[in-house]
Amino acid sequence: MTSAVARDDEATDRELIDQAHAGQRDAQDALARRHRQGAFLLALQMLGNRDDAMDVAQDAMLRFFTTLDSFDREHRVQPWLFTIVRNQVRDLWRRRQRRPGDGLVDGEALAGQLVDHSANPEADLRRQQLRKSVWRAVATLSETKREIIVLRDFHDLSYNDIADVLKIPIGTVMSRLHGARKQLKAKLKEGGRDV
Repeated sequence: MTSAVARDDEATDRELIDQAHAGQRDAQDALARRHRQGAFLLALQMLGNRDDAMDVAQDAMLRFFTTLDSFDREHRVQPWLFTIVRNQVRDLWRRRQRRPGDGLVDGEALAGQLVDHSANPEADLRRQQLRKSVWRAVATLSETKREIIVLRDFHDLSYNDIADVLKIPIGTVMSRLHGARKQLKAKLKEGGRDV
């Protein structure tokens, strides 16, 4: 006997949301499997600390499921979840009374955690060095610039989705993204990387 959720790779997020809302535990598990890595990566990219990112992602997933009743089915799940992750990150910063740029994000540690070290070192050496350089530079950006770069260039969210996550107009998304990319490019050039 095949359950409706057994084919969770084929089910849309909307179908899974409906099933999870109806109390189907399998649908909740399928949603969690589908979106937990994205939540973790966003938290890691914003915080630069794997343990904090795991805690934030777990809290965000719990909040995601406890607020399922208020989810607007006309929207996509990922931007909604990313909004929760972003709020959890900000709550963590407030609890610690730290702001981005106060040493919470360590560019070297972030680069080490986000770079795949299992690749063939000879074939991928330049790519690894470039990734490390990029993540070191991203870690030096302000919170607003870092989060917009991460949402667009690493999670491939649309301008509309970014506007929803950040609660800003689309024009502001475009101008912030332009400024963030310009600053990132300058930082990479300072570090000897021409991108």
